[in-house]
Amino acid sequence: MPSQETLERFIEMVEQNKHDTAIEEFYTETSSMQENQSSPRVGRKLHFENERRVLARANSIVSKCVRPVFVNGDYVAIRWIFHFEWKDGTVTHMEEMAHQRWEGERIAEETFFYDPAQRVPVAKK
Repeated sequence: MPSQETLERFIEMVEQNKHDTAIEEFYTETSSMQENQSSPRVGRKLHFENERRVLARANSIVSKCVRPVFVNGDYVAIRWIFHFEWKDGTVTHMEEMAHQRWEGERIAEETFFYDPAQRVPVAKK
């Protein structure tokens, strides 16, 4: 179970758009990430590389935790809102729920639930 301090540091880091650094600091080496019903990606190194590719495509990102954050033992649920402005001039606005299983102070499993239609970039207004 993560300490409240660890959980707050994790949220703060994501809200600062240090997504890749958060992966390095807060995920186990063999962690898994899954989006909706897709096959999970396994391994912190893979998560980090994937996140770096996403960040490289963006001009700007706004990441916001919508509270409250729910904690029940090793399980945490966080509602996130992300706004991406891409280098190609499009934008993506997403709202998702992240369901995490922590092992001590690190995330071992995470599943993201969101409407896939949100992932389609739209022209910036």
